[in-house]
Amino acid sequence: MATMFSPALHRQRHQFVIDFVNLNKPKKVLDLGCSECRLLKTLKFHRDIELLAGLDINGAKVKKHMHKLAPVSTDYLQPSYDQLRIELYQGSVTQKDSRLRGFDLVTSIELIEHLSLADVELFSAVVFGYMTPVAVIVSTPNSEFNLLLPGVSGFRHIDHKFEWTRAEFRSWALKVCLDYGYEVEFTGVGQAPQEQQDSVGFCSQIGVFQRLGGRNGSNALLDDEAEDVFSYTLLYSVNYPSLRDNNMLRKVLVSEVLGSAANLMSRWLEEKTTGNGDGAVPLCQTEGGGEEFLSELCMEMEEQQTVFSLVCTRRYVSVPLAVLWSCCPKVSELSGSVGNLRHLLMGNPDIKLNQDSSAVLITHQEQDQEEEGVDSDVEESGYAEASHYSHNAEQEEEWEANV
Repeated sequence: MATMFSPALHRQRHQFVIDFVNLNKPKKVLDLGCSECRLLKTLKFHRDIELLAGLDINGAKVKKHMHKLAPVSTDYLQPSYDQLRIELYQGSVTQKDSRLRGFDLVTSIELIEHLSLADVELFSAVVFGYMTPVAVIVSTPNSEFNLLLPGVSGFRHIDHKFEWTRAEFRSWALKVCLDYGYEVEFTGVGQAPQEQQDSVGFCSQIGVFQRLGGRNGSNALLDDEAEDVFSYTLLYSVNYPSLRDNNMLRKVLVSEVLGSAANLMSRWLEEKTTGNGDGAVPLCQTEGGGEEFLSELCMEMEEQQTVFSLVCTRRYVSVPLAVLWSCCPKVSELSGSVGNLRHLLMGNPDIKLNQDSSAVLITHQEQDQEEEGVDSDVEESGYAEASHYSHNAEQEEEWEANV
């Protein structure tokens, strides 16, 4: 049978949430009835979100799909400055838990119709009265549309306890606004044929609730109730790698410094070896017998040409931090200044600095592992090593598989 909606109706519901997120840029988002975590998996790519949480009564289903939300290798290899924490809970939307209060956005996609009418009242009190989010998106089937759905007699899903008309949904939503201090706009997804749109409305009706007073109104209510309540079970939590974490920043910076310094060294040694460089002549003999060279390496920058010096001993090439900071945009971006670059590198076991910590020392010869005078060579050359790293809110309705 041909698909009735394109894109599929569940995708349209998710896209509605995504469009809202793109426009309003909430930092904390909670999906009630997260089930297979499909919506959360899409939302994790939105850079403004710092906390992404899901709640479902079916813990087994959440556990089966929660690893879809785990960071992948590229998140660790190329972390950004964005912060993201993901938390998944098992519990009922009719119970309070203080960990899920004060979110910027709470979504309830095709959830409330799975509750008894008595539980819907508890849902209203918990979500709007206790959680006090800035915004709430609620979608639920519009029973007036059912006559257009092939193969549907009665409710759309065997677990539905009710399906509201547009008037019934509006009545519930306006009461929520009156009781808990919200305003609501009505819309939906899944359009009927043009000649029937006014008579039946959308297939899924949606209420977008905004708290009166916005974030200020929400924060004021949060301060009124200090008691902590923990009714839910935390099933999964993960922090995505972020450059705002000093340990992660140092790790990435060290990798960039080593790679950039090795690249500069290779170019400098090539000039020195081929005789194409500006200098590359012996300046002095070190006490250890190694020749010390000084070569001027011209590095073209965006609008000017700057000349830097690299120093070569028998074992090391000394790459000044000022060279790295000025010539390597990623190093400059990560460190912010030469002073901060020095501070972040000092004490790292993977980085060898000279005595005054003004340059990185890069080995440029194969070292004899059996040679006993390694450390003395470094000291005699004037360098020293620095000190040492549910409830199913988005399940496919039975009829949707066939339309």
